[in-house]
Amino acid sequence: MIQEFLDALGIKAPVVVAGLSGGILRALSRHRYKVREMVASPICGALAAAYLTLPVVHYIRAGLPLPSPDDDTTTLAAAFLIGVSAMWISDIVFEVVVRRFKPEKEE
Repeated sequence: MIQEFLDALGIKAPVVVAGLSGGILRALSRHRYKVREMVASPICGALAAAYLTLPVVHYIRAGLPLPSPDDDTTTLAAAFLIGVSAMWISDIVFEVVVRRFKPEKEE
């Protein structure tokens, strides 16, 4: 049922699982565990991997020699790395947005 839903969205289930795993690794590798990050990292990793993996692999294949074009290992490795880095990227983006729109202190 979930597989059919993901297929209808054009998302490969193994890519989502690889991104989810990357997000879990990122959440577990933190020095301080925060509930928000323990929940958000896997979700963020899965979503980022689902939508960013195929374009990233396409651009990598255009410029770098990779094993076989039909090899799923490259795609899954990219999904895992995107899953690991997705929460870091979102942290950076949120930090920039907060700094940009935060009202200045009046002294």
